[in-house]
Amino acid sequence: QVQLVESGGGLVQAGGSLRLSCAASGRTFSEYPLGWFRQAPGKEREFVAAIDYSGDNTRYSDSVKGRFAISRDNAKNTVYLQMNSLTPEDTAVYYCGAKPEWGYIWYAPGYDYWGQGTEVTVSS
Repeated sequence: QVQLVESGGGLVQAGGSLRLSCAASGRTFSEYPLGWFRQAPGKEREFVAAIDYSGDNTRYSDSVKGRFAISRDNAKNTVYLQMNSLTPEDTAVYYCGAKPEWGYIWYAPGYDYWGQGTEVTVSS
């Protein structure tokens, strides 16, 4: 069992930056690839970024590539999402998830554990 708690969301102006954190507890953190997803009102949950067990491999959706950066600190049991050059289209609730293996990392049902989400609002 893994418990995930996101933090760092808030209100920011377009062009600004935020850093989200997701703290984990429970089973060994380094055993799980991790992903960030987001869900805007009236839309499905969509993949944002993922990182493998050690942090050597990362993947991003096309919509955030070059603006967002995912990283993890296994010593602190925490995964981060640095978000730069934010636009109103980035407004959503952001969730972190943990899955048992590195593969199909864009597929939300493949994640076994989820946090409660942190809300990000980007004003124009």
